[in-house]
Formats: sequence, C-alpha cells, structure tokens
Amino acid sequence: MRLVLADFLLCCAAVVAAGIVLGQSSDRLAERTGLGQIWAGAALLALATSLPELVTGVAAVRMHATNLAAGDLFGSSLANMLILGAVALLATKPREAGAGANGSLELTVWMAVTLNLMGASFVYFHSNRSWFGIHPESTLLLIGYLGGIRWICRHPDSGPPAQAGMAAGRKLPPDRSSWHALAQFAAGAAVIFVAAPSLAGQAARLAAVSGLGDSFVGTFMVGLTTALPEFVTSATAVRLGAFDLAVATLYGSCACNMAIFFFLDLASGSASIFDSVAPVQALTGLLAAALMLGWWLAARRRQARRRAILSPSSALLALAYGFAIWLVHIFT
Repeated sequence: MRLVLADFLLCCAAVVAAGIVLGQSSDRLAERTGLGQIWAGAALLALATSLPELVTGVAAVRMHATNLAAGDLFGSSLANMLILGAVALLATKPREAGAGANGSLELTVWMAVTLNLMGASFVYFHSNRSWFGIHPESTLLLIGYLGGIRWICRHPDSGPPAQAGMAAGRKLPPDRSSWHALAQFAAGAAVIFVAAPSLAGQAARLAAVSGLGDSFVGTFMVGLTTALPEFVTSATAVRLGAFDLAVATLYGSCACNMAIFFFLDLASGSASIFDSVAPVQALTGLLAAALMLGWWLAARRRQARRRAILSPSSALLALAYGFAIWLVHIFT
C-alpha cells in the first residue's frame, strides 16, 4: 500500500510540475500574441492546463478504468471551483474580484455550466448509435466547446489584454522569449505524455489496493492533482491584477474537460464511453455545474454592490467541494 501510494505521489509531482510549465509558457505566449484576457484564459491557457486530464483520461480508458477517467474530468471541474474560491482570496480590491460585466466572460461561464450539465445528463441518457466509431453524445460536447470558443474569438472582450505588459493591446514581434516559451511548452507536453499514463496506472492500483474505488480516486485524488496547474496559473494571474484571466482559465478548463470526453470515446472503442460510467459521476457533474453557476451569480450580485468576492463565497465553495467529495464516497 505504501509503495503504491509513493509511486502515485511521484507521478502526481511529475504531472503537476509539467502542468505548471505548460501554464506559464502559455501565459507568455498569450502575452506575445496580444490576446485579450478572456480569449487567452478560455482557450489557450485552459487547453494547456487541461492536457494532463486528456492524457490521463485516455490512458485510463485504455486500461478499462472508465470511471477513473470520468471521475478525473468531473472531479477536475469540481476542483477548479475550489481553486476559484482560493484565488478570490488573493484579490485585494472589489474591482479585481468582480469580473461579471464582460460579455465574453459571461459566455465562457455559461458554456462551462451547459457542457457540464450535458456531460452529467449523458451518463443516464445516451444511445448506442455510432458513425465510424463516433458517438453523438461526446460529439455534441466537442461541437459545443468548439462553437463556444469560436464565438468568444469572434467577440473578444473589450477589457485589458492578458498581461500588463501588453497594455497597448497589440501583437508583439517574436523574440527569443517566444521561442523559449515554445520550447518550454513542448517540454512540458512531453513530460505529460510520459508521466500521465503512469499516473493513471498508479491511480488504478491505488483504487484497487485501498478499496476506495475508481470513481472516488478519480474524482478526488486524480481530479485534484490534474487541476493543480490551473491553480498556479490562476493565482499568478490574480497577483498580476488579471482576475478576468483567472476566472476565464478556470471556467474554460471546466468546459474543455467535457470536450475531452470525445477523445475518451474514441479510445474506448465501439461502445459509448458513457455506457460504462457509474451513475455517481452524474451527481459529480451536476454538483460541479451548480458550483459554477452559484459562484457566478454571487459574483454578479456582489459586483453590483461593489463588494469583494471573498468570504463567505470562498468558504462556501470549500464546504460545497467537501460535501460533493463526501457524496461521491458514500455512493461509490
């Protein structure tokens, strides 16, 4: 048991370190391209920080640990809301913590909520039809994500660019730092592709040895681990005064998690990925969507009253996350 746990923690450390490198290099690339905060967070940074979920999930499905993969995706969305409550505490001004006026940010939020609700409902309501190995449920999730990102791209936010160094809002010419960021991104991705399959294997062994089950280990331990790159990226953005970027990254990652089901579906073979997902995963997805919507409505209300989004919202998110994990544990 101790050896399995040690191997699992070692794989976790490698994935987290690589995810942090991915997030930081993507942040610098966003700065060089002059992207707005919402587009940079919802698309570029969210995709980069979701790479651990993608590779870990595909590896778990190939090992026939479908609930481990699904738990990772829904659990990561839950963990992102816990992270949002944590980084909101870093905002020192009410203006920093109240990003609700931006239309493209609101679209990112609703995209994440809708896709997680769809993912949860597909656990119960799905068909066995497929076209060339492609199933309609996971395809709808991918199309919804790509359509939302395209809409955000065509209607960019009018706020400040992704970093303070891009105050002019223009694209900066490539330089050595750009190529260095690209090299870091490639190195981080390479580590993910090597370490993430081992993480899935060790997580499956830990679930078997501990008796906790794939659903709980995937939702809590793997989901929280693969969400740590989002924490580092979001915390860095908040310290730079870019709270919109942090919110867009976290909600964009929640939406991207649902799009990853398409690739898990391809890896699962002829049967739909949702065919072998435990019903408790639907509960996890619904709870994640409820936390996303609840925080956003609270943020809009508090911004209208010019109050910082601190306690009790952050504390309630932490309590709700703990309650969700407890429910997954008792129903597993």
